[in-house]
Amino acid sequence: MTQKAKLVLVGLAGILAGAALTLNLPAIADKDAETALPVEELRAFTDVFARIKSDYVEPVDDKKLISSAINGMLSGLDPHSAYLDAEGFKDLQVGTQGEFGGLGIEVGMEDGFVKVVSPIEDTPAFKAGVKPGDLIIKLDDTPVKGMTLNDAVKRMRGKPGSPIKLTIVRKGVDKPIVLTLTRAVIKIRSVKSKLLENGYGYVRVTQFQEHTGELLAEALDKLYKDNKAPLKGLILDLRNDPGGLLNGAVSVAAAFVKPDSLVVYTDGRTEDAKMRLTASPENYLRPMQLDYLKGLPEGVKQVPMVVLVNGGSASASEIVAGALQDDKRAVIMGTRTFGKGSVQTILPIGNGTAIKLTTARYFTPSGRSIQAKGIEPDIVVEDPTMPSDDQGLGIREADLEHHLSNPNGGDAAPASKPDEMIIKAPAADKPSPDGKDKKPVPLEPGEIVSKNDFQVNQALNLLKGLQILQGR
Repeated sequence: MTQKAKLVLVGLAGILAGAALTLNLPAIADKDAETALPVEELRAFTDVFARIKSDYVEPVDDKKLISSAINGMLSGLDPHSAYLDAEGFKDLQVGTQGEFGGLGIEVGMEDGFVKVVSPIEDTPAFKAGVKPGDLIIKLDDTPVKGMTLNDAVKRMRGKPGSPIKLTIVRKGVDKPIVLTLTRAVIKIRSVKSKLLENGYGYVRVTQFQEHTGELLAEALDKLYKDNKAPLKGLILDLRNDPGGLLNGAVSVAAAFVKPDSLVVYTDGRTEDAKMRLTASPENYLRPMQLDYLKGLPEGVKQVPMVVLVNGGSASASEIVAGALQDDKRAVIMGTRTFGKGSVQTILPIGNGTAIKLTTARYFTPSGRSIQAKGIEPDIVVEDPTMPSDDQGLGIREADLEHHLSNPNGGDAAPASKPDEMIIKAPAADKPSPDGKDKKPVPLEPGEIVSKNDFQVNQALNLLKGLQILQGR
């Protein structure tokens, strides 16, 4: 099957963005002898199935038993393989188009509980103060323990305007936090931009969706027009971006690197799982689509760049950061990324359902696997919204049960850096130990980034310094 016949996504194990996915249509049965089924184990399965049907305390529907068996089989492999029922499959497809119903939380499963990967900006979850790393233990009055991730997400979704109560455990806070959120239709414009000041542009990618590449091209064009001159520096903000469509990641990287440069390659057991994706139109355009990157403003591929990342930057974000880092096209700044370096393929299995199966690992152009390691910034800049003891220690791929190992070897510890490559947040900006002041500071109307954003200001300072050095 050609790459154009696939829908490829990269993101977290969460529900909204998917997780390094490819939509693959060939029948699963058309495989070689490696897929021969073990007779004895199948006999044990049918024996258990029959015993549940006959002896369980109350009648159980066949469909529920089979679905539970499939889900258990997949969830036991790794954190990102899963069974998608008809509703879950539809939600996944809708999510990549940038509009869905719910609370606006990227989530994963950890020890039987729902763990928040990242709240999405401008959503009920973000406005209520839900934070990355929060552990959701109750939905309304129902304990989450024992639910599948899909079941939990179904409960969080619902009719816009309807309320739901979340009970959250947060590190550093003694008592559970109870928040009542109102569901809304979540519409996400995945690219936001502004001129920070004359000559210096800022672009934020919140999620890699179907139209992210086009929106990025529009944003860059507008920045250059608003500036009325070539930019002196550009900040690409990928913080808390959980991923999304792979062609979106390729298009974002392709906007800044030379044509045909390698962006990412994947490796797995099947031929379909082996791909080399370059900054070429066939790797990011939909069929019959005009190349929206062809008319980019002059200078985009040379303008000094800083890419901001943190522990919520995952998969597609890590692909872009890794490609620009390997190409020496940008300085990567912030804290170590999430470390999700695996690819999942969406395999429809009939009746509107599908399985999300890990089929490959992906690698940066230089051959680095970020699996369970993440991208290490060139310059570490602490996040002032986190206590100093927690810098870089939020939930990451390496913390998830059954996570895949890194094929390059080594552990998930961040690389040590010289003191001059670490910028610490000023003490005055750090939150109090009880966590009561951790609620996000609301942005001013029309603003997309705070003027007091410490990491953005450090990136801006670096770009100005580079401009001075170039002038000399």
